[in-house]
Amino acid sequence: MNRPQGYVIRPHLHNPVNRQVQFTKEVLFIKSGRVRVDFYDDDQNYLESRVLKNGDVVLLAFGGHGFEMIEDSEIIEVKQGPYAGEADKTRFDQVPSNKVQIREI
Repeated sequence: MNRPQGYVIRPHLHNPVNRQVQFTKEVLFIKSGRVRVDFYDDDQNYLESRVLKNGDVVLLAFGGHGFEMIEDSEIIEVKQGPYAGEADKTRFDQVPSNKVQIREI
């Protein structure tokens, strides 16, 4: 949110709402280090890569993704549940390192 000084968000509660989750969405907060994230389409085709550093945030909503730590890294991962463990994922081979195309932010 980006709000001006004095803006008020009124106190509130979140009501129970039944929701059906079909695909896991996740947000990663990079606390420290550098991380390469590789993006894939829904058919597991490699698209591009980006390098994230401390303070960066990424929303992973659709398609595939993989990560390589360029430096020792600390990451906070937030995703909606319930988490189904390995049944929640289809794993596949990562892009070969000679095919990585890092796109600058």
